[in-house]
Amino acid sequence: MKSYEEKALYELRVWQKSMAKRPSFTDKMSKSMQRKMSSFIPEKAHVVITEAIKNMVKAVLFGSKFITDVPLLQGSLQERERLVEEKVKYYKRTAALSGAGTGAGGIFLGLADFPILLSLKLKFLFDAATVYGFDVRDYKERLYILYIFQLAFSSQESRNMIYEKIQNWDTTVQILPTDVEAFDWRSFQQEYRDFIDLAKMLQLFPGIGAFVGAYANYKLMNSLGDTAMNAYRLRIMEIHMDEK
Repeated sequence: MKSYEEKALYELRVWQKSMAKRPSFTDKMSKSMQRKMSSFIPEKAHVVITEAIKNMVKAVLFGSKFITDVPLLQGSLQERERLVEEKVKYYKRTAALSGAGTGAGGIFLGLADFPILLSLKLKFLFDAATVYGFDVRDYKERLYILYIFQLAFSSQESRNMIYEKIQNWDTTVQILPTDVEAFDWRSFQQEYRDFIDLAKMLQLFPGIGAFVGAYANYKLMNSLGDTAMNAYRLRIMEIHMDEK
């Protein structure tokens, strides 16, 4: 029987291949369709999402809103990931309840779910970083969180570029901006919006909004959980390899 570390390494290698694969024709067509759909989204929705993400980036880089625990310094990979999986389950349930509740209220409450979901996603990422033993009080670790977020909610083309940055993180941190206004949050929010717009825009319609909101939020949080676990496995296993 394989050890937990061997199982995790295998899953990491599979994930790495999916992150590094070249965009297919379907990926490119999907990106084009998403951008076309974006033109039909009400301007108010664009404003809400844009402002929510801009404020989120600033909160991550310079705020202390999400910093609650000290890093977990002791524990095997299996023990840490058991804790992370528990947190994924909790945040998936919470996100689904939020999506169902706001989706049932039509367009105005549906729009309110965007900043709520963003906050839940970021709180989860801060929690996960702490469980894996990384200190989120470090500015560089908060930047890593933003890249995990981008990796989970971007087109395949953008994933290729982002994955290269986190794969070579020690080099990446040397060239990152120190000024929040220099961070390309416009591209950041565009990628996020394009990724989620179909499912989340359906949430704005009364009648089906509650079901769609719950399902979309659950799936989006699940995707973030998988991305976060593998992104931190990548860091941890590289550290262990350097120590040998």
